[in-house]
Amino acid sequence: MQIQVLKSKIHRVKITQAELHYVGSVTIDEDLMDAANLIENEKVQIVNVSNGERLETYVITGERGSGQVCLNGPAARKAQVGDVVIIISYAGMEIEEAKKHKPVLIFPDDRNKLI
Repeated sequence: MQIQVLKSKIHRVKITQAELHYVGSVTIDEDLMDAANLIENEKVQIVNVSNGERLETYVITGERGSGQVCLNGPAARKAQVGDVVIIISYAGMEIEEAKKHKPVLIFPDDRNKLI
């Protein structure tokens, strides 16, 4: 049996853009993606600390070093520029593997840059 466990978390980044008329997704700075072990098209959950909204979408690679975190499509209605969010990914694994698993957690600064 497999269970879902925390794989990666980008803790408390700010939304830099919200593009309603775009195919749905979240665009994330490639530096943040690399640090959090996220890949393009990976499913993520976004938890909005500012307003309590939660949503699932997939990742699009953003410009490296830009600090970009942009909600696209319908997700753009779930946050405003400046809102603080947590971006979470999960992985399925066997229970014994999960007991040994260490998730990747990153804590960017208030400009969405790696510390």
